[in-house]
Amino acid sequence: MSAESADLRVLSVASEAVPLVKTGGLADVVGALPGALAGEGVAVTTLLPGYPSVLSALGRSRPVHVWPELFGAPARLMAGTLEGHPLYVLDSPSLFVREGLPYADRAGVDWPDNWRRFCALGRAAADVAGGAIEKRGKPQGFDLLHAHDWQGAMAAAYTRYAPLGGRTVPSVVTVHNIAFQGRFPAEVFAGVGLPQRAWHMQGVEYYGGFGMLKAGLFCADAITTVSPTYAREIRSHTFGMGLEGLIAERGSAVHGILNGIDTKVWNPANDPSLAAPYSARTLAKRGANKRALEAEFGLVEDEGPLFVVITRLTWQKGMDLLPAMADHIVALGGRLAVLGSGDAALEQALLAVSARHPGRVGVRIGYDEGLSHRMQGGGDAILIPSRFEPCGLTQLYGLAYGCVPVVSRTGGLADTVIDANPAALVAGVATGVQFDGVDAATLASAITRTVALYRSSEDWQRLQRNGMKADFSWKASGRAYAALYRTLIR
Repeated sequence: MSAESADLRVLSVASEAVPLVKTGGLADVVGALPGALAGEGVAVTTLLPGYPSVLSALGRSRPVHVWPELFGAPARLMAGTLEGHPLYVLDSPSLFVREGLPYADRAGVDWPDNWRRFCALGRAAADVAGGAIEKRGKPQGFDLLHAHDWQGAMAAAYTRYAPLGGRTVPSVVTVHNIAFQGRFPAEVFAGVGLPQRAWHMQGVEYYGGFGMLKAGLFCADAITTVSPTYAREIRSHTFGMGLEGLIAERGSAVHGILNGIDTKVWNPANDPSLAAPYSARTLAKRGANKRALEAEFGLVEDEGPLFVVITRLTWQKGMDLLPAMADHIVALGGRLAVLGSGDAALEQALLAVSARHPGRVGVRIGYDEGLSHRMQGGGDAILIPSRFEPCGLTQLYGLAYGCVPVVSRTGGLADTVIDANPAALVAGVATGVQFDGVDAATLASAITRTVALYRSSEDWQRLQRNGMKADFSWKASGRAYAALYRTLIR
């Protein structure tokens, strides 16, 4: 579908999108949205910062707009495509061409001018949505602006407080993780290019400082989160991270729309990363993937369950419990394969566990996309003991691949996994194992219950097949976003 044939044009602004740049699930969602909405008559153009990897992938391109000065430096808007959909890239080398990560240097220290970098991205998005680009002398604006997380949230503030030419467009801000808020000292406000009236509790001021996510949540016409349960959870002190009052105040403007997954990329029937493709009807073929994964991690071959973990090694993900749980898994006759990076102390603790249990525990520090596919295709169960999880994608990949999710009952994990309790097993609808409260005792109990289920091959295969038959594609989510967009425009 071309932008000309769509009845709705949306500008989606974010700091990352697959396959160009990725640090987490945000990139998967932003990359998937254009395709998810194309069938709903919505043409999505994605706007990204001009990181080196993005500019390299863009190749030779043409500027469609120029800012002689944008937050202290000239900038150009370059046009290209992302997976066949329109793409804009904000090319400003002094802001985005740096050695290191998108938000931090090579040592993992946040860039001190991140406020300037992503205010520039927000300002550019507001300008483009408002019609900065001209075609045959006429402004080519958008019907709606969709901003993601704190890095894109200022776009909603600029279109409210300082719109280009006075033209405002409806805006949506999606919270992928409310723990990351873009908070900076009050003194930066003088450089963000907003009128003084914006500096207010009912504006961009946040506990005496400048809050970028807070600004977007206050200014947006609608707020979405990436699962219905998370939309409810962030109204509470436990999950709201200081923004629960604002979320509660926005009331019916807050919507929970569950993420989907790209079923073309995540499909065990034709995944080139796997040793052997398979489907729900040919589960026996999974065995070849399990044997290959054991060899890749240097694990002994046996018929016990193989647990996998694919995650950031952080407290939020419950990874502080994993070293002790590894001992528990081994004691039950299982094995564990871990892929992740994060907290240095956790990395060392897991490497120590691997050394303590050679052939039973394998650990890879870092991230490898192909390996993550092989772990989903060869692992028996995937552990996701998150203390909070806005949506989560790894459990959806696990369901699609017959890698049974073992999850805490929070956020999107609660929305997507049906616990294998006695009633659900009898009804034949269970897809995984859920547990309440993230501590050593509850996680150990969930692992013990998982091993017991695994030893009942009939129950286990039913869990696998139920998960693989579930539809977590973007179809339903795309319809929900399109309906919300049209409500705001009306």
